[in-house]
Amino acid sequence: KRTSTALLRWAMKSMILITHGGPLFAATADATATSFFKKEIVPILESRCYECHSHASGKAKGGLVLDTRSGWERGGDSGPAIIPYQPDTSLLIDAVRYGNVNTQMPPTEKLSAPEITLLEQWVAMGAPDPRQADVGVVKKGIDIEAGRNHWAFQPIQNPALPSIKDTSWPLDQVDWFLLARLEQDNLRPAPTTDRYTWLRRVTLNLTGLPPTPEEIQAFIADDSEEAFTLVADRLLNTRAFGERWARHWLDLTGYADQVGTANNVAAADGWRYRDYLVDAFNTDKAFDRFVREQLAGDLMPGGTAEERAAGIIATGFLLLGDIDIANSDKDQMRVNVTDQQVSKVGTAFLGMTLGCARCHDHKFDPIPVEDYYALAGIFQSTDSTYKINRGVWSMVRTRDLPETGAQQAARAALMSQHADRIAAWKDQRIASRELADALKPGSEERQQHEAKVRDLNRRIEHAEYVAPSIPQAIAVSDVAAPSDMRITIRGNPHALGKEVPRGFLQVASYSPPNTIPAGQSGRLELANWIASRDNPLTARVTVNRIWQKLFGEGLVRSVDYFGLRGEEPTHPTLLDHLADRFVRDGWSQKKLIRDLVLSRAYRMSGSYNSRAATLDPDNRLLWRMNPQRLDAESIRDSHFAVSGKLQHSSGGPALALDYMENVNGLDPKNVNPPGFTLGTYHPGQKQRRTLYLPIMRYGPQPGPANVRNLFDFTQPASMTGQRAITAVPTQALFLMNSDELKQRASELADRLTS
Repeated sequence: KRTSTALLRWAMKSMILITHGGPLFAATADATATSFFKKEIVPILESRCYECHSHASGKAKGGLVLDTRSGWERGGDSGPAIIPYQPDTSLLIDAVRYGNVNTQMPPTEKLSAPEITLLEQWVAMGAPDPRQADVGVVKKGIDIEAGRNHWAFQPIQNPALPSIKDTSWPLDQVDWFLLARLEQDNLRPAPTTDRYTWLRRVTLNLTGLPPTPEEIQAFIADDSEEAFTLVADRLLNTRAFGERWARHWLDLTGYADQVGTANNVAAADGWRYRDYLVDAFNTDKAFDRFVREQLAGDLMPGGTAEERAAGIIATGFLLLGDIDIANSDKDQMRVNVTDQQVSKVGTAFLGMTLGCARCHDHKFDPIPVEDYYALAGIFQSTDSTYKINRGVWSMVRTRDLPETGAQQAARAALMSQHADRIAAWKDQRIASRELADALKPGSEERQQHEAKVRDLNRRIEHAEYVAPSIPQAIAVSDVAAPSDMRITIRGNPHALGKEVPRGFLQVASYSPPNTIPAGQSGRLELANWIASRDNPLTARVTVNRIWQKLFGEGLVRSVDYFGLRGEEPTHPTLLDHLADRFVRDGWSQKKLIRDLVLSRAYRMSGSYNSRAATLDPDNRLLWRMNPQRLDAESIRDSHFAVSGKLQHSSGGPALALDYMENVNGLDPKNVNPPGFTLGTYHPGQKQRRTLYLPIMRYGPQPGPANVRNLFDFTQPASMTGQRAITAVPTQALFLMNSDELKQRASELADRLTS
């Protein structure tokens, strides 16, 4: 009643002001409005809003502050919070009314009816608010130019070789940079290791397998300097090299042979991406092309059918992750898939946590929320998933692959043979059904025919499921109508803010960006920007990861994060030297790896030096070689190799879906999609390298590769460029008691005594 009276008085005085004019009436009306605001509105804002939307709290959720007039006038991610005189179109009023389930404020408890009425009256009055920004201005947005002062966003330099005292020590330019830093602290590098240790080190690092007795004897017997080069070249040209380094890259992709996490849905064609990686490393595909193919290989021109197929397969990088294909809210699923793609690109290629800017400006790095949605718009314009006719389920996209004439002819022959087999089974099913119908219900003979019908049903369903067809790969394409994306408030696709033009990361852009052509997603332009020599992140991140795989620690120890809260490089000039050298050498990973393993630094022993350990206990200056433990795959593969039982493979499916007992849920009336079990393996599959064994999305890894469960295997629900290293009792117990290892030991004993 009191409030209504105050509002009435204000309205009457305003009417007099409008009708008669005069400063006295204006001052009186303003005073009344100000009194109403301070007495009735400020207490509501202070008690119910400031906790999340004020300067004092340090919080501006959704970009909105409400403790100044300019705060609600400017508004947050969705625009101005209040439109004076228009309560029904003001976002703040809609939020407190709980009109939209996705923007209800306060989120924990609705305001009382009298409180809502007061806010409505205030806005209807024109939202009088005398407050000024005297509490300190919250800076909206990010200073991109200031952000570029961080070392990782600086253009890559080509530093000159530093001065050193012991010019006899270096074998490669890398050694000059390392030795110069050690000499600053009067430290000496560790002595050169013995030849056997170097051979074992380089063989395991490059192939994940130990050297054979014959390789050891040949290398030790050859005391020439050329022997080191011959070993490096031999290892780099083995298939085992691609198998080893493909596994490193898979750690960054979230790869598994399972789509999503529920129902064991098979990523039946996922293996093609794995084999693409093996081939890319073995052929030394230039890393800039490697980047472009994984983001936009389907949009790149290709000469041969094989080249075009490789480009399509490579885009599986964007889909072979932990996608929730059972989400009933398809809008939410779509933005979640987009978020995973943006985050994966940020981690794998840029060493940045881009996903942190999904709901607000990045808390630490110069990445505004607009940059996130500039990238997200590219992937929203990418066709990644589709709804299937099975309950709430969706599936990742697949694409037909180009074929050569010979491949088409071979497939046609297989399809004809398979169709004949299915037709014969269908004829047998009809005959068995007719025989059963002619017999007395419940008779050992009718039941036999009915059992045969059921068996034929399963065979036919399975045969149709695995029927030869045009080869396919899990891959993306552009949507029919690419467009920019609107900001999703707190990641909610049903609460949308302003639209953001598609583009790239501003802080790492020094050249005018390529315009995204109309009707295209922008993936190709994004790929070209990431793989550009002008991008300061890509080359640095890549050479740092290569260094980490060879030396145990990166020059930047936070290998997946080059942001402001990450670690600074221990040798910044060496990092830039390697990045510049990498680009000048045509983005060749093999060339860089070869140079590094032939360096003096890589030949250092791991011997202890008390003075160096006191000055540099973490070996950040690399005064000795870091000890490296074998990872899960190398442990298992080495056991098979030394026992003589390792079977080499040229790739192919990890899941034996061609075995009927491994597939379930084929009935088209089933509400769930077909699932798989790991009961039967292909002949010899259990003796192949761990790379070629099935990988489950969550939980313990199955069967013959259970060593992955204990030795820090990267679970495909996550993505990382450097695995954790743990030392727990179960690891020792496994090595002592595993039936598989006992079998390998027995085979090794037989091999040695035969």
